[in-house]
Amino acid sequence: MNSGGTVREQLLRGVSLRVTQLDALPNGRVVLQGYGDAGDHNAQIYGSDGRRRHSFTMGRAVQYLMADRRHHVWSAYFDEGVYVDPISAAGLVRWDSGGNQQWGYTPPEGIEYIDTVYAFNVDDGVAWASYYPTFPLLEAWTNGRIRLRRTPVVAPAGMAVHEDQILMLGGNRQSDRLHRCRMTEHEALLIEESCLTLPNGAPLKGYARPIGRGRHLYLRGTSPRQWYVMGI
Repeated sequence: MNSGGTVREQLLRGVSLRVTQLDALPNGRVVLQGYGDAGDHNAQIYGSDGRRRHSFTMGRAVQYLMADRRHHVWSAYFDEGVYVDPISAAGLVRWDSGGNQQWGYTPPEGIEYIDTVYAFNVDDGVAWASYYPTFPLLEAWTNGRIRLRRTPVVAPAGMAVHEDQILMLGGNRQSDRLHRCRMTEHEALLIEESCLTLPNGAPLKGYARPIGRGRHLYLRGTSPRQWYVMGI
């Protein structure tokens, strides 16, 4: 785990999941999601002492699992869960740090439901998602307010958001493209488009699923310990 620029190791006791995703919560806690022999309870929260505090059912086919500094946990899903699981059916769900479901996405009338979340970003108290089939930009706040905007980017891979600016990576069948947009009330307007390369100028050929946290977008390099960061 990384805290204040330093790396520390935390031992978790009695993990009964084959972990596929994890994230850090405030106060040294950790949330895990995966598969195992725990029945339907496919998510677990551990305290700073490494002991399990909660087990709960997060639904099937979790595409993204992210937490914020206000003790919220967000889970976004893909189609293999959306059409068969009652929790995953919302496409985007928010939990408290005890594993209690607080909210699930219901689109306004006339807007398509979530099939699969392609790009996701979480900041304190707000989550952003671009989802199939129509790829609107969904802005969801913890007070229940949501807003949807049209964007010029189809199927982005990741995004960074700050104030009225959004940076979208990939999409439009061009995985190395960066699209910088300015958000209005109803749409994101393209300001600039550029080609993303590695720091040495080499082409960006492929990458694991990017992680968006507020104004930063994180890309993993050739090893699990190597990460690149871009911001807006």
